[in-house]
Formats: sequence, structure tokens, C-alpha cells
Amino acid sequence: MDLTTVIGLVIGLVALLGGFVLEDGHLSALLSPTAALIVFGGTFAVVIVATPLEQLKQIPKTLKIAFTGKSQDPQDVIEELYELSTIARREGILALEEKVERQEDEFFRNGLRLVVDGVDPELTRSMLETELTFIQERHERGARPFEQAGGYAPTMGIIGTVMGLVHVLGSLADVDKLGPQIATAFIATLYGVASANVVYLPIANKLKSRSEQETLLRELMIEGILSIQAGENPNILKQKLKAFLAPNLRHAPAVEGDQHASA
Repeated sequence: MDLTTVIGLVIGLVALLGGFVLEDGHLSALLSPTAALIVFGGTFAVVIVATPLEQLKQIPKTLKIAFTGKSQDPQDVIEELYELSTIARREGILALEEKVERQEDEFFRNGLRLVVDGVDPELTRSMLETELTFIQERHERGARPFEQAGGYAPTMGIIGTVMGLVHVLGSLADVDKLGPQIATAFIATLYGVASANVVYLPIANKLKSRSEQETLLRELMIEGILSIQAGENPNILKQKLKAFLAPNLRHAPAVEGDQHASA
């Protein structure tokens, strides 16, 4: 579970509702089934119109990604590439064949298999970069419905408010009810703006952040796999791959056997 997503959403909702209550507001005043139907129903409807069916089916899975923190540690990947490079340098590329099938990450496994199969380095790079491009495109499509919802929701809120004001202006004879009716009309705008900026857009940005992290990891894998294929010194490989890490993460303790890898 990615606690930052959950904590952020909770703090955002508590801040909004808490601020309203501190101003002597009553939470019941924010409840409007009609406004909710117009805003949320309308937003979901336009997202459905704008999104292909196959992508709509992926929304639950994509949403799960925003709330889970499952991602490989780049340092662990570097250490694994270092170990594989050491094996390949000592025993030859074919010695990695057994390691390929044990690799859980499909992208990593495919790359290693290309190396073991003796595919030309340029073709290996091209194939892996093409796969990475399509991974990025899938991630972009996954975040798009939430971006669209974030753009449509405020507009639906305004539509709901206008519809509410039309109803108010149609019953001006009852002056005592004007205040509550106008307040209720503006609940739709609140729903639209709040849902867009507290839920939809933050989730879209979290998905983009996840995509950027995975892209960086895949690029690291590509460089490491090609370095193994080129027969580079394992220590040089490790040093090169550390360039993908933040400066404060680059000075990890040396693993046992570093001194022997350069032999």
C-alpha cells in the first residue's frame, strides 16, 4: 500500500471539511444528492464517451497501481546486474541461461534472453527500447481517464450550479427559501472543483510519477543488459549504472567480491 496516496487524500478531505466546520458550517449542508448526480454522473458519462471500452476495463487495475507502492529498488537491480555481469565474465554469457528463467520481471527476462540467444547488440537495444516506448504509451493511456475527469468535473459543477440557479430564479416568490436554494446550487461547483483537485488530478499525477520511475528503471536495465553483452568489467558496469541514482544513493557499501570481479 502506498501510504502517501491514502494519507494525501485523507488530509485533503479533512482539511476541506474541517475548515468548513470551523466556520460553524454543518456537514449536512454539503450533502446534495442532486448535485452529486449531476457532477459525478456527468463526469463519469463524459469519460466513458471519451475513453475506448478496453481502456475503461483497465481503470480498476490502474487505480490499484496508484494505491500500491510495488516497485523494484534500482539499487537491487544494479546489484543483480553486477552479479550477472560477474557470472558472464567468469563463465561466459551462456551461464546466464539458468538465471533468465528465474527472473520475475518480464522486461528484464526478455532482455537477458536476447543476450543469451546471441542477438546483435544494436537489435537488442532497438527491441528493448521499442518495448519501453509501448510501456510508456500504455501508462499514458492509463492516466488519461483521470486527467479527463479532472478537466470535466469543474465544468459539470458549473453546469449543476447554473441548473440550480435556474430553479431558484423560477421560484422568486418565496423569498425565505432563496438563501438555502442558492447555497444548494453552489454545492455542485464545490463537488466539481474539489473532486478534480483532490482526487482525479492527484491520482493522474501519481500514475505519471509511477510511470517515470518505471521508465528510469527500464532504462537502467537496458544499459546494464547491453553492458553485460559487451563484456564490460562488472565494477565499471556498476559505476555506470549508479548514474541513474540520486547522488545521495550512489555511495552504497561495496559488495563482497568487488575486488575479484576485475580480475
